[in-house]
Amino acid sequence: MVNREATALDDPVGESLRGHHAHLARRLGRAATYQPEVATFSAITAEPGPDDWADLARLLGRGELADMFSCAATPPSDWEPAFTLEGRQMIWSGSSRPDQPPAEAIAGVVELDAESVPEMLDLVARTQPGPFWPRTHQLGTYLGVRDEGTLVAMAGERLRPPGWAEISAVCTAPEARGRGHAANLVSALVTRIVARDERPFLHVAEANTGAIALYERLGFETRKHVTFRGFRTP
Repeated sequence: MVNREATALDDPVGESLRGHHAHLARRLGRAATYQPEVATFSAITAEPGPDDWADLARLLGRGELADMFSCAATPPSDWEPAFTLEGRQMIWSGSSRPDQPPAEAIAGVVELDAESVPEMLDLVARTQPGPFWPRTHQLGTYLGVRDEGTLVAMAGERLRPPGWAEISAVCTAPEARGRGHAANLVSALVTRIVARDERPFLHVAEANTGAIALYERLGFETRKHVTFRGFRTP
């Protein structure tokens, strides 16, 4: 497999908005964010000045969430902190290809589309895997597992910096846990991403030790520890 430089992962939101997701971006000056209901992630230049923060505030509107993801830049003092979450960024080691048939060959696994959004939002509300909005599915491919027609697990692609694809929204309904759905879905996505000559990566909360252990078993390793931060615009 091609050994890709990981520097694009230092600013995954900005790299995605400038590249693969440019068609989903809103921009003003050197500030950028996703279109409404796609994602709340925002990006700003590496060394922002007051004008850059003002541009981002104008993009988002008053009192709106600026999800700065893992950006370490500190906004002006009138930006109200909304959340802080310790996490880690993990990359697929590529040491071995996942022992996984194509997603369509796995019983119950389906590719999700716009018609599945209400079910996806309901599953996210029940499981809380992280931010997911009515248009988040437009970021990439989302796969799900159905049990007698009901969506009980899903995972998909989110950020897309050059040469990389982030796996996200990995979640399973409480009544369907312990059946290997998360491992099957993540492995199916890895297979698809690798087939495109891209490399999978993901982010996970530091406190979610069960998920970290699962990802390590599936061939992911920690690249770095990160702090996710969000603020409210003045």
